[in-house]
Amino acid sequence: MKIEKNDLFDYPNMCIYQETQSFKFSLDSILLSEFVDFKKTDQQILDICSGNAVIPMVLSTKTKLPITAFEIQKNIFDLGIMSIKENNLEDQITLINDDIKNIANYCNYENYDIITCNPPYFKVEPQGFINKSNNLSIARHEICLELEDIFKISFKYLKNLGRLYLVHRVSRLDEIIILANKYRMNVKVIQLISTNKDNKPYLVLVKCVKNSKNGVIINSPINILNLKTYQNLFKR
Repeated sequence: MKIEKNDLFDYPNMCIYQETQSFKFSLDSILLSEFVDFKKTDQQILDICSGNAVIPMVLSTKTKLPITAFEIQKNIFDLGIMSIKENNLEDQITLINDDIKNIANYCNYENYDIITCNPPYFKVEPQGFINKSNNLSIARHEICLELEDIFKISFKYLKNLGRLYLVHRVSRLDEIIILANKYRMNVKVIQLISTNKDNKPYLVLVKCVKNSKNGVIINSPINILNLKTYQNLFKR
């Protein structure tokens, strides 16, 4: 495994370790990090499917809240640990190398104010062949974690009125809404993302709130072509 150290976009003095040939974080994680909002009463953040810890590191530029993160793949977890140490964030970010389904071994119910998740986007089709030992397959396909698992975990581990921030493909928005209702994680904000103004949105950012009242805000779509910075993108 060949490793390289890169700047973390335009976040000052932040860097991240990545595999040269295989796993690299995506812009989706940056967008999700920027989509998160904070309250004065917030105390704890949980990041699911953390990869090399890009979301916790970006969040650390916006808040001093403690962040617990889970990454199931050991070699990607190791990259996250390297990045956390390089950026002197060991006191704020705790990265755990385990399946998020084992969260009960580490965390108490209703412990978190915020959960973030950039999950695998694609279902495992019955007739499709996927190499289950491949890092990219596990990161992209629902081999170890399905969409419904995210809502099950979020309802159990969020405090009342806690928020789940999720990024996903637009094509699965209907499933997200159905599962959010099933687990009393009402969708409150929907943000569509396109690559330019002439293309249909391909990505959706969703904010869900546990046990909240009904009612959803759909923001105007944002196109990300030629943006010089993603910082404070949703607060302009």
